[in-house]
Amino acid sequence: MTSSLPLAGIRVVEMSHMVMGPACGMILVQLGAEVIKVEPAKGDKTRDLRGMGTSFFPLFNRGKKSVVLDLNTEKDQATFQALLGTADVFLENFKDGLLAKQGLDPEHLQEKFPELIIAGHKGFLSGPYEHRPALDEVVQMMSGLAMMTGSRERPLRVGSSANDIMGGMFGVIGILSALWEREKTGKGKNIRIGLFENCLFMVAQHMVQFDMTGVPSTPMPQRTHAWPVYDIFTTADDQKIFIGVVTDGHWQTFCESYDLQELLEDERLKTATDRIEARAWTIPIVAKKIATINAEDLVLKLDQLSIPFAKINSPEDLFNDPHVLREGGLVSSINSDGNAFRSPALPIEMDGSGIGEGLDVPVLGADTDAILAELEALK
Repeated sequence: MTSSLPLAGIRVVEMSHMVMGPACGMILVQLGAEVIKVEPAKGDKTRDLRGMGTSFFPLFNRGKKSVVLDLNTEKDQATFQALLGTADVFLENFKDGLLAKQGLDPEHLQEKFPELIIAGHKGFLSGPYEHRPALDEVVQMMSGLAMMTGSRERPLRVGSSANDIMGGMFGVIGILSALWEREKTGKGKNIRIGLFENCLFMVAQHMVQFDMTGVPSTPMPQRTHAWPVYDIFTTADDQKIFIGVVTDGHWQTFCESYDLQELLEDERLKTATDRIEARAWTIPIVAKKIATINAEDLVLKLDQLSIPFAKINSPEDLFNDPHVLREGGLVSSINSDGNAFRSPALPIEMDGSGIGEGLDVPVLGADTDAILAELEALK
């Protein structure tokens, strides 16, 4: 990483697995931090995942250094403590009590390393459920997110590790806040990030809506639309496209551009509320019109009109999307097996430039000797 990145000079010791903790470390790396991933002799267990877990280790561990230590031995335990003594941040996501058996609970660490920032990524924040293990799917079911995505009868989880990744983001927010505070106080912080509470944050709008109105939440597939046109349509060449006509200006422009003058002139459709209440008979008219237009022509025209639209893509389709393929849109990495892969850049530009290019996946233990030599030289 270059010294121009904001977290250059910050050292993070990471001892985490799966997605939430590693996602936090991955973002910190891209912001310039040195992240040292401590692994057991067999390596992080996600290194060998296949199927839908194939991308977990390479994606969320790019740019990190790998150090192998056996914390069940006194020698490596002492080495790990020495390593923490050089760190600004200790990042972990183990179940409560596991690290305490090795003297790595926050209370002992804060006493020994008062400047150290500890970021524990957990299933739950402090409270009745803090002892429970959690998974992304578990908290989506608990929080109501799965019900909102599907229905009460058939709840559906969001189709990505959304909570794990967002939990890692909240970890970054907490760490950055603690680093800023440490500049003023000289003291570290014990931060706890909860996967469940992260999911609560995602459904907060529906909780507050109920608190304000008393009306129960409606699953997204059954929701009452709040816009005149907010639907998926089929084009003449059998493509699926979402179109959102959400303002009076959009409505005027859309109807004029697609020969729907009769809708503009209809006295029953003078206000936005009128149009929403009339969706049962207006949407079939719009759908019939869209069905006469090829997708390419429709996309070009909607883009020119500045009307919100989206082709219905699969994730793999994005490797052919011109915006994703813009300079800096994708970054390239080399996996630990020597094979290259591409991934989206961090969704941030700094001074007009993307960040995160050239972060490769460490071979297990690749940096052990160098880090041990550094610690030996500090004695």
